[in-house]
Amino acid sequence: MSPYLAAENLSMFGTDPWWLVVIKAVFCFAFLMVTVLFSIVWERKVVAWMQLRIGPNRHGPWGLLQSLADGVKLMLKEDVVVKRADKVVYVLAPIVAAIPAFMAIAVIPFGPAGNEISIFGHRTAMQLTDLPIAMLYILAIASVGIYGIVLAGWSSGSTYPLLGGLRSCAQMISYEIAMGAAFASVFLYSGSMSTSTIVEQQHDRWYILLLPVSFLLYIVTMVGETNRAPFDMPESEGDLVGGFNTEYSSIKFAMFMLAEYVNMVTVSAVSTTLFLGGWRAPWPISTFWSGANHGWWPLLWFVIKVQLLLFFFIWLRGTLPRVRYDQLMKLGWKVLIPVSVTWLMLVAAVRTLRNENYDFADIALYVGGAVLALLVLSFVADMFREKAKAAEQPEAQPAGFDPMAGGFPVPPLPGQELPAVPRRRSRREGELIVSGGPDTVSDGSLDGKEASDG
Repeated sequence: MSPYLAAENLSMFGTDPWWLVVIKAVFCFAFLMVTVLFSIVWERKVVAWMQLRIGPNRHGPWGLLQSLADGVKLMLKEDVVVKRADKVVYVLAPIVAAIPAFMAIAVIPFGPAGNEISIFGHRTAMQLTDLPIAMLYILAIASVGIYGIVLAGWSSGSTYPLLGGLRSCAQMISYEIAMGAAFASVFLYSGSMSTSTIVEQQHDRWYILLLPVSFLLYIVTMVGETNRAPFDMPESEGDLVGGFNTEYSSIKFAMFMLAEYVNMVTVSAVSTTLFLGGWRAPWPISTFWSGANHGWWPLLWFVIKVQLLLFFFIWLRGTLPRVRYDQLMKLGWKVLIPVSVTWLMLVAAVRTLRNENYDFADIALYVGGAVLALLVLSFVADMFREKAKAAEQPEAQPAGFDPMAGGFPVPPLPGQELPAVPRRRSRREGELIVSGGPDTVSDGSLDGKEASDG
């Protein structure tokens, strides 16, 4: 093996007895379900706090059982199957969307790869399993979930769900490209695709410090990948009624919502593993407490990091408005993909120069020169583009125009102005009414008499 690749030691995986594997699998499933139930209540509480409302406060203490009550209600509602739907695909689509969301957690490490914990007297690692290509497994599983959304929109036999499923598929595919490029930067720096090895490589510095651009790219792409605000195009009620899940009800509708929230937990766990040190304790704690990264404590640090990323999802939903679909696709294809590919080339160049034993100052000089050259080329291209646009600009339209000329209201073009709108006078500008009523003739005669007497 090359000395620049991480030494992968996966011998501790695959040796657990069957009953321990079952316990770990049940724990992963329970972790996702409990986190989803908490996240739904937490989201409604936080958004209510941001909007100066109370939020759920009826079911359980502080409304903590609200999401559980919602799940029971959805299961007890009438299950309607659309008459013109392809019934087999219609029923399988929610299952295809939900199952892959649970499968990615199998390779996420909750603690060190060694035999750190004991379960019923058996020493084991805090991870269900690991693979030399674990991250490729996560990308493949995430891609399978797209089929559930597309099949749901197609099998409903309705136009609006079909449109919602198609544009959801286009959105997720577009953002998966930039996500894969962000992953590749981590692979180059860690020398491995194994999740446990990637966390081990962050023993001195987390990759959020070494690869900040990759972290930012992944943060944006994971919001687009999970169809969350401000990128929740498949569920924009204003123009698609409800998106791909319009014709679904009862437990099948609940499975789509469950898949969305489980995907939120999964991408947060992946982000924690790749960029935030995984199960490792934060910097101040790890410096003075040697046992912070041993035993059951790593599970606590992992959960805290995942919850912080889930709060980031909620914060975005309560802060940013929904973008237009053309803005969403422009961000994915014209911004995220070029930036991710360029950043990947820079990371590869730095790793190659370091492997060739170049000094760090020389590497910084080469990378800085390449970035400066790209900025200069971009500036020159923008300058020529603006000149060409100015030359092709048509002459300004006349200032005034009739907004109802075509029989319906139209907005003004650049250079045109709306005609002045007549305004009603304000109350302060109204006529003064005397206390004796509107009869001012007597007042005038009285003033005339007083003037003649004077």
